Amino acid sequence: MTRAGQGCPSIPGGAVAEDDEATVNRGYSADEPFPLLIAVTPSPAERIRLAELLDGIAPLLLVADLDELRRLIAAPQQAAAPSEPTPVAALVIDSARSSARCGNREIDLTRLEHDLLTCLITEPARVWSYAELHRSVWGDEGRERKADVQSLVKRLRRKLHDLGTKATIDVVRGVGLRLTDHQQARVERA
Repeated sequence: MTRAGQGCPSIPGGAVAEDDEATVNRGYSADEPFPLLIAVTPSPAERIRLAELLDGIAPLLLVADLDELRRLIAAPQQAAAPSEPTPVAALVIDSARSSARCGNREIDLTRLEHDLLTCLITEPARVWSYAELHRSVWGDEGRERKADVQSLVKRLRRKLHDLGTKATIDVVRGVGLRLTDHQQARVERA
């Protein structure tokens, strides 16, 4: 066997070649190592010449540069095994009990949290302005304090996270708030 760097009269640059004829003529099983020749050259003509010259010696990998080689031989990322999609539990607002449920979890809601979440769920595609939410939840005409709404939303987001629902309240910059991942959310009234 000729090693890289020692040179090989028929292979320029001293590439590795397997001279053992027994190795060339036998099949390779997946359980045992096998020789692989790797040639790195930016010249397409040189890669073609090497492929013709080394044909039949061993499996051959021809690459243009070391970056390409690194990408090809890097350890593959473990792909997640395909699994059954898990059904998403619906977010349910129970108005009679002033609570929210998702799956087997339940949390209590204050009156303000209940009213804000009910607004967002009843018109899910709508982006609510801070002023509209303040009027709907607090019932105050003319007192449109953005800080009140932001504080309430912060508490409500935490509760939704603890509940384990995918529904959350997102800010639409310059416009207001909306409920996202609301496809299965609903309000139950007594």
